[in-house]
Amino acid sequence: MKLTLRVWRQRDADAEGAMSTYEVDGISSDMSFLEMLDTLNEELILKGEDPVAFDHDCREGICGACSLVINGDAHGPERTTTCQLHMRSFRDGDTIDVEPWRASAFPVIKDLVVDRSAFDRIIQAGGYITAPTGAAPEAHATPVPKPDADSAFEHAECIGCGACVAACPNGAAMLFTSAKINHLNVLPQGAPERETRVLDMVAQMDEEGFGGCTLAGECATACPKGIPLFSITGMNKEWLRATRKAARR
Repeated sequence: MKLTLRVWRQRDADAEGAMSTYEVDGISSDMSFLEMLDTLNEELILKGEDPVAFDHDCREGICGACSLVINGDAHGPERTTTCQLHMRSFRDGDTIDVEPWRASAFPVIKDLVVDRSAFDRIIQAGGYITAPTGAAPEAHATPVPKPDADSAFEHAECIGCGACVAACPNGAAMLFTSAKINHLNVLPQGAPERETRVLDMVAQMDEEGFGGCTLAGECATACPKGIPLFSITGMNKEWLRATRKAARR
């Protein structure tokens, strides 16, 4: 395959960025998108040019570090992570635009790499679940209804890639935050911090500068792990419950 790549290049956070055009040839349809970028970078290095900076780690669809906007879609045309997107999804002669996540809370570090530490701070604001000291409890001492366990596992699948933010027209982080809140709030182990968790995490989300949610639904469509849109409804209910309880004190 021969492709034309239009890639966002930006030297650092303070520099002005722009799209640069590159031609790559000999691309196999079995390559992953990141392997195709590796091929481009090998050619750039041989020419003495600066390779394109992009995030990656596991390359197995687990960590979410490989986040890119490809032809306007978070992670590209398939509902998967960028590292699991293969070049068979494109055709010979295609022009492909490659950009970083675009959100004020995700500043560009260099080229396609953005700072997603805002997500870390939201998680940190939620704190930890109460863990009593002493001997480990018996595994079945705290029964969890299967619907609750299924819901917790579903929300725990969030890998924090940020596709929800990149896809949202408002740059909202509601789907990510709701997944982290609902993961623990549906379990008995998360009950002691149930109210403070949702209030603190939502407050931190707002402080980070993410946009407001208007339920456009693009977040759930782009999520590679299928976090459902109704997760946001669950978080809103938790927030209202916690707010009313705090007002009565």
